[in-house]
Amino acid sequence: METKEKKEYKAPPLGGGGGIKAGIVGGAGYTGGEMLRILINHPDVSIAFVHSTSSAGKHVYEVHTDLFGDTDLKFAAELAYNIDVLFLCVGHGDAKKFLDANPIPDHIKIIDLSQDFRLNQTAKHKTKSFVYGLPELNRDTIKEANNIANPGCFATCLQLGLLPLASQSLLNSETHITATTGSTGAGQSLSPTTHFTWRNDNLSVYKAFEHQHLNEIVQSLHQLQPNFNPPAEGRGVNFIPYRGDFTRGIIASMYTECNLTEAEALKLYQHFYEAHPFTHVTRHDIDLKQVVNTNKCFIQVKKHGNKIFIVSIIDNLLKGASGQAVQNMNLMFGLDEKAGLRLKAAAF
Repeated sequence: METKEKKEYKAPPLGGGGGIKAGIVGGAGYTGGEMLRILINHPDVSIAFVHSTSSAGKHVYEVHTDLFGDTDLKFAAELAYNIDVLFLCVGHGDAKKFLDANPIPDHIKIIDLSQDFRLNQTAKHKTKSFVYGLPELNRDTIKEANNIANPGCFATCLQLGLLPLASQSLLNSETHITATTGSTGAGQSLSPTTHFTWRNDNLSVYKAFEHQHLNEIVQSLHQLQPNFNPPAEGRGVNFIPYRGDFTRGIIASMYTECNLTEAEALKLYQHFYEAHPFTHVTRHDIDLKQVVNTNKCFIQVKKHGNKIFIVSIIDNLLKGASGQAVQNMNLMFGLDEKAGLRLKAAAF
């Protein structure tokens, strides 16, 4: 009688057990931490290294304390090139400097979370070209891309609220937007406006009409509506950003003149996003707790007189940053777009 050979159990690699090897640069910050939280549970990814000059040698859980018990990874001071994808979770201006100092082999796909390569005029670095990584706009191009410029958080939230109108050339008058972001949108470095004592029970406007994400928004709207020309008289995007007294999320309300009925507008939005698994449209009221800790965007569409009123909400660190970066990675490698991103909102 034959006896079955007992197979030795082998634990999966730390940081996920999949075949795609990922590296993270800037792993000690907010977006780096979110990237770690997603990838250590991603079924198709193993984390090869997490680079940080400020935390080299420390366990990841010493910096991101909520990951204690989830991983024994340590921050590395050196890079490795036996990877398939590299996430640049660095500050604005630092991605270009990093690539100047560290030429990355062409076989490694790059997903940059800074703003360095988002605009058409800055989308090239030496021999590398970057595709603007908003899946609801450029999904097919993303699938064929080798390098991705991940959109900004405000840019993601606002574009998703306006793209269906641009797709039908309906942005023909001024669009007015007010949006409030949580404190994590300012990054981890302390400044006078990020201290708890200043931010708590407080609200303030910043960069009114001049926020840097406007350039991304206008570029994408023009992609769908070529006659959209913000400097033209009576047309453009008026954006007033607010600093909120909460940590995560963006809520944006916007309105513009539109001759669609509410039913027609709702149908337009639902049709535009029907093939996109993370963006959902409703006529009912929405609130931030529905999307915080998820990669979802919820959009409310209403009509008031001759104006269409849109509310768009996302988590600024997930759909507005690291979650969308993983969504882009999934598309680039032919994976299920939702892999690793089936996340539950806190709700209460």
